Amino acid sequence: MTTLISRTDTLTRDALAVLQPGFTGTTAPDWLLRSVAEGLSSVGLFGRNIASPEQLAALTARLRAERDDVLVAIDEEGGDVTRLEVRGGSSFPGNLALGAVDDTALTRDVARELGLRLAECGVNLNWAPSADVNSDPGNPVIGVRSFGADPLLVARHTAAYIEGLQSAGVAACTKHFPGHGDTAVDSHHDMPRIDVGLDTLHARELVPFRAAIAAGSKSVMSAHILLPALDPTRPATLSPQILTGLLREELGYQGLIITDGMEMQAISATYGIERGSVLAIAAGADAICVGGGLADEGTVLRLRDALVAAVRSGELSQERLADAAARVRALATWTQTARTSGPGAEVQEGTAPGNETGRDREVGLTAARRAVRVTRAPGARPVTSAAYVAALTPVANIAVGDETPWGVAADLARLLPGTETGVFDASTGSAQAVLAAAGERRIVAVVRDEHRHPWMAAALDALLAARPDTVVVEMGVPQSAPRGALHVATHGAARVCGQAAAEAITGR
Repeated sequence: MTTLISRTDTLTRDALAVLQPGFTGTTAPDWLLRSVAEGLSSVGLFGRNIASPEQLAALTARLRAERDDVLVAIDEEGGDVTRLEVRGGSSFPGNLALGAVDDTALTRDVARELGLRLAECGVNLNWAPSADVNSDPGNPVIGVRSFGADPLLVARHTAAYIEGLQSAGVAACTKHFPGHGDTAVDSHHDMPRIDVGLDTLHARELVPFRAAIAAGSKSVMSAHILLPALDPTRPATLSPQILTGLLREELGYQGLIITDGMEMQAISATYGIERGSVLAIAAGADAICVGGGLADEGTVLRLRDALVAAVRSGELSQERLADAAARVRALATWTQTARTSGPGAEVQEGTAPGNETGRDREVGLTAARRAVRVTRAPGARPVTSAAYVAALTPVANIAVGDETPWGVAADLARLLPGTETGVFDASTGSAQAVLAAAGERRIVAVVRDEHRHPWMAAALDALLAARPDTVVVEMGVPQSAPRGALHVATHGAARVCGQAAAEAITGR
């Protein structure tokens, strides 16, 4: 049984307004268009919805034909987490690379160019940047998505990223409040817990979020993490103490609060998405992100009806739901103004993209090159002939996904024709297997977070013992000590990071 809708049903329209659902396919289904006409204010896009910039622009234009102020959101961090370039790899390095360079002007320029490309496609809300301080090097889900482990460094680059992105007319969504960096659990799978005191939280986790608020971040995304020092029973997404008491009242944030994906196991397996959504809005959230894994009309109807029923039963105040919907609509109004009058207006109106004053379309590659760190053993020489690339590949986390290619093989093959590659995992990644496949060719071993994967470290130990001239490329967090004839740390696995690494390997 679903609630009957009329165009004058304010309660139902407000319930729809606070949802940010996804869908499948590269064209907007009829149910989604109908929902937008009935009051749905936001739509979330994922890699499955994107085939090309032209297709994406047509999709967003079709959504705006239903209502011009619809928010079109995407999870486009650049680096390892890309939806815009999900099938080829990102043209922009991720946060860790930008933090390694530590040039806030560069970070601002990278974010602005990324924002302009989103704006060209009609996207006006980006679920980025990650402001998490990666204080636990074993973190399975943040890692290279963080600017680093120093709160002040993370803070200044978070602010620069927000300024650059929003100068392009795309609203930033700073995440994952109040900080997902000190966790050893991925909230896609379970409920992480951070057992530190308030002094540590204020000195570490909250520093970048204070900077984000000062920089004018238009939205903030909550984390599905338990922080007993703030709330011993409910995760941040469902906690009035954290969303209202800390974020709104203590930190003074007045923008939009968006939840992380409600279908993630930390919420769905504990509370269920309907109950979780009601509790999130009651706690102070304004928008419910759902659609990464649940992407159908039934999900929208279930959440809409749960919110309406909660108001009618008195569990959720109508004023709180109306306030949340008003904040969503206020952000939509800002994006409309930015689209028609901001620095990115000439891009979005389709007049001569590429000729905008001060625009640098190659800034991502420039940043990736600057982020590379090369450590050379005595007498080490670059690779100058066809090599064998051994990609020691871990299981990708859900945020990154396994659709996007990564590594150096393609770029190295362009520079050194005849280069071949093999992919090895925990069950196949023995040194013997790599040596047999490589033959006499020089080996380039590509790893991702070696410090988190004992099998990877063991394979490198044996490879370097047998072939000391092996090149090691670390495309994750470079926590392990550099080793190999050449050790190349890229601080991320974006496509441009692979290109920069290939240049370093060959001495180009």
